[in-house]
Amino acid sequence: MSMTHYYAKRAAEYEAIYQKPERQENLKQLQAMIAGSFTGRDLLEIACGTGYWTQFACRSACSILATDYNEEVLSIAREKNYRNCPITFVKSDAYALEEVDGPFSAALVGFWWSHVPKAKMDDFFQVLHRKLIKEAKVLMMDNRYVEGSSTPVTRIDEEGNTYQTRKLLDGSTFEVLKNFPSPGEFVQPVEPASTRCKFMELDYFWVAEYDFDSR
Repeated sequence: MSMTHYYAKRAAEYEAIYQKPERQENLKQLQAMIAGSFTGRDLLEIACGTGYWTQFACRSACSILATDYNEEVLSIAREKNYRNCPITFVKSDAYALEEVDGPFSAALVGFWWSHVPKAKMDDFFQVLHRKLIKEAKVLMMDNRYVEGSSTPVTRIDEEGNTYQTRKLLDGSTFEVLKNFPSPGEFVQPVEPASTRCKFMELDYFWVAEYDFDSR
């Protein structure tokens, strides 16, 4: 079954992953980083899911346009409290963003990079960058693979993409694309658009930040 179907079925249990005890210190670091990163900026959020990270980004952003491809998660996101930050939720494909006008002065991409096939990575960045102004701030974060905490990798395809087999509470199982980059793997597709990319590794997560140069 498709990734879209998986996340639609997972919507109600989407945020359970953030309850893992060993990840709490890292999550507090990420929450603080997101909360303070977008002062004075109009933010485009890709793959916002249930709005978990949107609720931290709204503490500094001037406005947020948050996208996801699943109405099931967007319906949950719309019910959260985002203080006084103007927020619009839009159903949109991250590989096209046809419903998104822009341009934006910042972008947040949380836990989506790992689901992009290696063959589509350049396409994704090109679509994202078309929605940004020069010197827009881009922040991305995702999981590191940690033995004993991460779901085991069960398959690697011929392009080097890695996959996990995941089981939902209703007993259904799905094979899910989940890549884990080295710093170099992340920086390579970003280099044509920025010379100021920072890649930081926490115990369970990685965070990357760069300014879009529009070169």
